[in-house]
Amino acid sequence: MTMRNLPPFILFIFLINTVCFAKPRKEQIVEIKTTYGNIYVWLYKETPLHRANFLKLVKEGFYNNTIFHRVIKDFMIQGGDPYSRMEEKKDSIGHGGPGYTIEAEIKPQFFHKRGVLAAARMPDNVNPQRRSSGSQFYIMQGRKFSDDELKNIERSIGLSIKDPNFKFTDEQLAVYKEIGGAPWLDRQYTIFGEVISGMDVVDKIASVEKIPVDRPKEDIKINMKIINISLKNLKKKYNYQPVK
Repeated sequence: MTMRNLPPFILFIFLINTVCFAKPRKEQIVEIKTTYGNIYVWLYKETPLHRANFLKLVKEGFYNNTIFHRVIKDFMIQGGDPYSRMEEKKDSIGHGGPGYTIEAEIKPQFFHKRGVLAAARMPDNVNPQRRSSGSQFYIMQGRKFSDDELKNIERSIGLSIKDPNFKFTDEQLAVYKEIGGAPWLDRQYTIFGEVISGMDVVDKIASVEKIPVDRPKEDIKINMKIINISLKNLKKKYNYQPVK
């Protein structure tokens, strides 16, 4: 007897059991374990190329034993360079990667608010398509901005993207004034996730003592792993509900 031929009452019981006993769908977040504590990030499904690549590299252990090689207080912390774990490449840290770049996925709904995860890249003069580094990333710490500063940045971004009518949304203006970020980077880099727990760790890392080229004086090592978690537990444990 096929499902189609089941009596209506039996079919109803089967469907109820399927719904009630189905395992909750698991989501994936990434734990970034550092010398100063753990940072947990959610990866946006709206940037599938970057999400898939980041998860792939984490699963392969690509980031393990690398360091945050560039940190700037009130701006960001940057890592993901495999050269940072190679003694013979110590003078080239900041230029390493997996050997490929990723097509830009710059989405206007994502902006450089405090806590976002974004892909580093080469500058426009050698990378006009704004393709992302295959592995290097940064986490935004940022600072708060005034109305006048934001108006000046709007004009600058408008020139950059050739849209003289460019304006930040009300949400962006409120966030940049009350929470902070780096608004001048908007529409320039691919943002593909955000911190859901551990911003206190980001703040600690951004404030460490540095040597030239904004490198921490003492290595801040990175190890990453993927955590599978239900949406219910994601909200309960990290107080985070992904935007649908």
